[in-house]
Amino acid sequence: MTTPSTTPRPRRRTTAYLAAGLLVPGVAIAYGLLPAGAATVPAGTSAGVVAPARPVAAAAAAARRNLDDPAKKEVAMQIVSAAENSSLDWRAQFSYIEDIGDGRGYTAGIIGFCSGTGDMLELVEAYTDTKPSNVLARYLPALRTVNGSDSHAGLDPNFPRDWRTAAQDPVFRATQEAERDRVYFNPSVARGKSDGVRALGQFAYYDAAVMHGPDGMASIRSRALRKAKPPAQGGNETTWLHAFLDERVIEMKKEEAHSDTSRVDTAQRVFLRNGNLDLNTPLDFAVYGDQYHIG
Repeated sequence: MTTPSTTPRPRRRTTAYLAAGLLVPGVAIAYGLLPAGAATVPAGTSAGVVAPARPVAAAAAAARRNLDDPAKKEVAMQIVSAAENSSLDWRAQFSYIEDIGDGRGYTAGIIGFCSGTGDMLELVEAYTDTKPSNVLARYLPALRTVNGSDSHAGLDPNFPRDWRTAAQDPVFRATQEAERDRVYFNPSVARGKSDGVRALGQFAYYDAAVMHGPDGMASIRSRALRKAKPPAQGGNETTWLHAFLDERVIEMKKEEAHSDTSRVDTAQRVFLRNGNLDLNTPLDFAVYGDQYHIG
């Protein structure tokens, strides 16, 4: 894990996880989806008819990929890691573990599974289902006991050490990714697709789920629906995402640990104001005052 340059980053869910039209080339250039000066039509035909160039159509199609496209997903993981761990290197976070004093016990792994919110328990259960003789299996009774609290009872002193040991196991790393996708990423992307939002909107849903839990994200969306409608309901995509991010900021400010809203204000909101609804690179943004570039 990259050590934060200042105070520990606020990073946890406020809601406990419950166990039980085509893009036209001109717009593409204006929003930076195609390089300025890129050819948009081939030379005219003998009849003087000008047809769209295939490279432009291919670029436009690529720009419209959803967040579950592998390249887009990689970008999403990097942005979340910048906010959660002050580093774009999300793969370095499998072994991360600490108690950041936010009332959720230990926070660990690639998206901050917490001993107090149920998702860490489900992660270790899934790991144990796949590999019963693992170093974390012995902590399952304690994880069940401390769920819903900030207690370390039955975990200290060796749980952090054993977590870091488990993180060297490819099976545990794969399980972290699978649980991230099952609980947070896949449902958020599916919700975004059903709402008719593109990669940026899908990311906004995912990042909200990471911090506030799936139920918290759903609550934010429900409140945003009082102010705007998503494209699938006839609304304007940009207007809808501003409404969603407005409600996200309100939710973040309800808790001191989340009161720094820069992961919205100087990251997602910047992309939105730039018209980058497809979350295309390059991306330049800031979180907690730290500057990041994704090429």
